Amino acid sequence: MLTITQTLVDQIVAHARQDHPDEACGVVAGPEGSGRPERFIPMLNAARSPTFYEFDSGDLLKLYREMDDRDEEPVVIYHSHTATEAYPSRTDISYANEPAAHYVLVSTADTDDAGPFQFRSYRIVEGEVTEEEVTVVEAY
Repeated sequence: MLTITQTLVDQIVAHARQDHPDEACGVVAGPEGSGRPERFIPMLNAARSPTFYEFDSGDLLKLYREMDDRDEEPVVIYHSHTATEAYPSRTDISYANEPAAHYVLVSTADTDDAGPFQFRSYRIVEGEVTEEEVTVVEAY
């Protein structure tokens, strides 16, 4: 289960809406071993594509060094889908290389008549996708 603050949810959704029609992407870091997302880090989609996202390799290296210096890890890795539901694509699954991370997808397409976006979280381990419950809290 992913427990995340309303503020972080709002920041992720705002980033997805801002970058639409391109996919948005980023990370929410947290203290190593805590499983608690705390620090919102929007990233640039180097692909600048409505159907694909890619972290800039230099930005990603800088981010991982920074997290290492701060004793953090990527707790949430997020991106948006602009025309499809918030479910990992085959490409998303193939790039998922953080087994402890929560993979959050936000859809900016109204695919289920539930409103302007979907916010869903998954665990992706060795190619296996498992959707998980999301609990939104005001504070930890």
